[in-house]
Amino acid sequence: MNGHVEPRRTLTLRDVSEASGVSEMTVSRVLRNRGDVSDSTRERVLEAARRLGYVPNKIAGALASQRVNLVAVIVPSLSNLVFPEVLSGISEELEDSGLQPVFGVTNYSAEREESVLYEMLSWRPSGVIIAGLEHSDAARAMLQNAGIPIVEIMDVDGEAIDSVVGISHKRAGLEMARAIVKAGYRRIGFLGTKMPHDHRARKRMEGFEAGLAEAGIELADREFYSGGSALLKGREMTEAILKRNPDLDFLYYSNDMIGAGGLLYCLESGIDVPGKLGLAGFNGVDLLEGLPRRLATMDACRHEIGRRAAAIIGGHSESGLIGGERVELTPVLQLGDTIRRS
Repeated sequence: MNGHVEPRRTLTLRDVSEASGVSEMTVSRVLRNRGDVSDSTRERVLEAARRLGYVPNKIAGALASQRVNLVAVIVPSLSNLVFPEVLSGISEELEDSGLQPVFGVTNYSAEREESVLYEMLSWRPSGVIIAGLEHSDAARAMLQNAGIPIVEIMDVDGEAIDSVVGISHKRAGLEMARAIVKAGYRRIGFLGTKMPHDHRARKRMEGFEAGLAEAGIELADREFYSGGSALLKGREMTEAILKRNPDLDFLYYSNDMIGAGGLLYCLESGIDVPGKLGLAGFNGVDLLEGLPRRLATMDACRHEIGRRAAAIIGGHSESGLIGGERVELTPVLQLGDTIRRS
């Protein structure tokens, strides 16, 4: 999908009317929650609207045919240090463009993403920047029929709706595994969140396991948690996995925050890092600069992802394409002080 892509026509009440076999006036009543409509008719209209990806226009009167100068930005979390940096890249790029980013947070929930997206599209923004490639059917339909530039960010492992800017998390996991094996580690544990919802962490783990498999190694142990990516969690998980499995010689963390907690636990416990036990995280967050040792990690190109995504929405993309752009950035492995130099 390259070159100039014709913007899709925005869906109208008539589309919903035709799909549901109900008059436009009744469709309007249902969608505005006005007037008496039977439950079965209401259900039919809502089902058709959802399937089509129709979003009512919340802008009144003369403005209704216009787009507003807002860019909808939808991310899963603000407590995860990654996303504030993405947002700063977006804000910087849009600074003099006349476009204003508005942010919504989904907490890694597909249902919440759907409702945030519905609300934001009803204000007829000029574009959408949304984290990840996995969406519910209804969210995907809304994005496909919004008639505006859509940029999915953070991840390139999958099928994009329009444009995509990110890294391959599978490749990031694979390269980390190869570096660990090359440094001579063999009994490896993985620590991270249970990942039904964090698709990018799941893909890193899949890539990581594939990289170990190349060397005939399987993960020796795993420790999962649910909750914030906190230093305290990292300490607790590291203590738990090492008590259970004291002969592990490497711990790979799904992010730097829990990795930093693990590093502090190891240093306090007098464990020889990286001689007896190697450690690595993921994201390359600035917080690591202040630790007693630099945790091995991989820079996830956060700021650049935000900047390039906003450039596509603002029509300043480096390729000059309009729509259908694919930008894959390459994360850099930083060995720090926690992987033995082979």
